[in-house]
Amino acid sequence: MSLDALISHYGYWAILIGTFFEGETILVLGGLAAHSGYLSLPWLITIAFIGSLSGDQLYFYIGRAKGMDFIEKRPRWHKPAKKVFDLLHRHQTPLILGFRFLYGLRSVTPFAIGASGISPIRFLILNVIGALVWAITVGVLGYMFGQVFESVMGEIKHYEIWFLVALAVLAIVAWLARYIWTGKQAKREAEMVAIEDQVTENELNK
Repeated sequence: MSLDALISHYGYWAILIGTFFEGETILVLGGLAAHSGYLSLPWLITIAFIGSLSGDQLYFYIGRAKGMDFIEKRPRWHKPAKKVFDLLHRHQTPLILGFRFLYGLRSVTPFAIGASGISPIRFLILNVIGALVWAITVGVLGYMFGQVFESVMGEIKHYEIWFLVALAVLAIVAWLARYIWTGKQAKREAEMVAIEDQVTENELNK
């Protein structure tokens, strides 16, 4: 099966899975594929909406069921979770509507919102609106980027597939690099906290 046939057959599944877990990059790539005619933009937006909404509803209920212990066991979440709770205190509705657009806070936010005790009905209503706005905005931006690219480079049908593949590979590499870096940062912070706690305990025992 050719690469363009693979995108046409399995592209929507990739969008559903990608947006379930986070998905900005996969949705932009989906918008590019829609501009090239491999996917339908309305279906792309619909599936991205379903994937994003389903994922964040699940994360909300995990946070609600597990509470703060779930976050405390993940050192890399401590700093972003603190920012999320600060924003929840000051701007609850805007945060729930727009957390998908907040780089660095996107992953932890639905868990933190669930752990904060916010009403599930309130979160569902605002999350539906936020997921729809996000899916339309990012999907259309990807589609428009395809138009801009084509206007600059001319007819891209001959090499657009490889362009999409290259972008996907770069996105995966960037995600892995960020994951590794944040993991190291979290480990260093946890070690510093452990050292400070040990120093405090030694001083108290004197």
